[in-house]
Order: sequence, then structure tokens, then C-alpha cells
Amino acid sequence: MRAIVIEDSRLARRGLIRMLSKHPSISVVGEAEHPSDARELIAVETPDLLFLDIHMPGESGLELLASLDYSPKVIFTTAYPDYAIRSFEHDTVDYLLKPVSEDRLEAAIAKLRSDQTVVKPVPLEAALTLDSRIFVQDGDACHLVVLNTIEYIESCKNYVRIFFEGKKAFVKKSMTQVEQRLPSNVFFRANRQMIVNLQAIAGIEESVGEGYDLRMKDGTVVETSRRNTARLKELLSL
Repeated sequence: MRAIVIEDSRLARRGLIRMLSKHPSISVVGEAEHPSDARELIAVETPDLLFLDIHMPGESGLELLASLDYSPKVIFTTAYPDYAIRSFEHDTVDYLLKPVSEDRLEAAIAKLRSDQTVVKPVPLEAALTLDSRIFVQDGDACHLVVLNTIEYIESCKNYVRIFFEGKKAFVKKSMTQVEQRLPSNVFFRANRQMIVNLQAIAGIEESVGEGYDLRMKDGTVVETSRRNTARLKELLSL
């Protein structure tokens, strides 16, 4: 498994890499001192696993994860126990308090191996078509929503929020669960947080980065991640 170590303390970083060298299942492909450096390294290497400090100058490890357009597995390494609950909003394998011992690190890697070998049953749900009607209840309001009227979908932790016909409602499903049922030639994963209906795009402009800004019919602007821009061009090309 390819991993990157992100830690602002050089001593702690080198010590962790040294301990990881005893675990042949983990290949450290890079290291970074700050989230800004890590973000560039992650874009190049696309690692399977991050060993990530949380409390760092300028930007936290949690903020770094929120900015990524995919979800690597994470083993947190931190001196602060306060972030433990928030850390498990991500694909967290373990939460190690510093100083990290070899025994504790070995236990975390054992969890990682176990997670990889256990086959989790996935409930089979029928794929939706653009004419499918889905039932959505938002508080006391109930809606039967035609799929093609959904303009975009936003990830909100354990829920998604769908935007349709000037309305919005929460659905208690993960972004991955929802994405698996959508017609992939119409609904496009623009970034880690957003899926857009390509038929609801009013305009496209180049973004400050290497992606595009998608202006939706309701005026919302959604930025495509660099990782997904090529897929967007493919979907919209002749």
C-alpha cells in the first residue's frame, strides 16, 4: 500500500518513516511538512494511505482532507485527543496519540490489513433512469422528484442534499451510495463534495486552477477538480 507521511515535526516524521520501514506492506512514497506541500504531493502520487498529523501551522490535517477530491485511508498521528470524533468523518483506520510506539503502530497496520481482507456486503439497488421518480421527505414536506429535475447534489457528512426545482432536501445516504445509482453519462462527480447534472449546466469557464467553473442554472458555481476535468471533457465532447 502506497503511503505519504504528513507531519510538521521533522523528528517525529523521520521516526515514523523509520518504524514503517519494518512493515513491507507499506511503501512510503513521500513525506511533507505542511498541508500545502502535501496537497501537491498527493495530486502527483494519489496515495492509498495517509499518516496524517492534525494540528499543524496554517492549516489542519482535517482541512487538508476536506480539500481532496478523493478519500484515501487515514491513520492520524497527533498529540491532541480532542479531534478523535471528528477524525472518523473520514476513511479513518486508526487514531494514534504521540509519541507513537512501535506496538501501537503495528496494531494500526493490522487494522488496515483486516479492513482490506473483509469483504463487506453491498446491498444491490436498481440503477435509476432520468425518468425515475424518487421519494424525498424533508421535515414535514414530502416530494416525488423526477431524477432529471435534480440540478446538483452536495455531500453533507452522512447525508446528501439534493437541489431540484428551486427546492432542496436531505437524503440519509452517502455520496458513494447515491452516485452508484445515478446515470453516469448525465450525473458527473465534479469534486469530492458535488455531483452535477450536466443538463443543468448554464455555462462553463476556466477556473483559477486547472479545472473549470460550472455555472448551474440557479447561479451556483461548482468547480471541477483537476482529477475529474478530463472526464468532464470526455462526457461533453463529440
